Amino acid sequence: MQVAGPKPHQWTREEFYQLLDLGMFQGRRVELIEGEILEMPAQKNFHLAAICLGADALRAAFGPGFWVRAQGSLDLSPLSTPDPDLAVVQGSPRTASPANPTTALLIAEVSDTTLAYDRQTKGSLYARAGIADYWIVNLVDRQLEVYRIPVSDSSQRYGFRYADQVILQAGAFVAPLAAPHARVAVADLLP
Repeated sequence: MQVAGPKPHQWTREEFYQLLDLGMFQGRRVELIEGEILEMPAQKNFHLAAICLGADALRAAFGPGFWVRAQGSLDLSPLSTPDPDLAVVQGSPRTASPANPTTALLIAEVSDTTLAYDRQTKGSLYARAGIADYWIVNLVDRQLEVYRIPVSDSSQRYGFRYADQVILQAGAFVAPLAAPHARVAVADLLP
């Protein structure tokens, strides 16, 4: 007879939303990542400033017909509901449905204290979800990290990574994959 030892409970998206509805995490920033409920660190002022600047720059780049969501949940899988700092989806707040989006044209995370986590864990998660354009506004080094081309890689946390990575300094420009006509100045993303 095999004796089963203790194991952690893997939370589903539905259970996570039930806990939120019950007020279990009142006043706390939490995300569901692969069945784990993670408490995110408090935001510093430059972090919030970069989110606001990034939202302005992405709205200008994408224009009408696209919604730049700031810290809105994405239902990437039954076990993962991250709240990326910025996500660009088709549509607008006026055409929003009751359900959260399940993908995004571009995701951007603003990183200071979570830089390694955003590069490795979130990068692998977003690559697995097929997010083609993932940006990290790196406040530590004052640069933009652009990740593209999700590929399978069993050595990564969630089995995927980005094959292409470009580091851009404050004087550079970048065009989102879903808005190739646009030019976003890296300096416009940095406080």
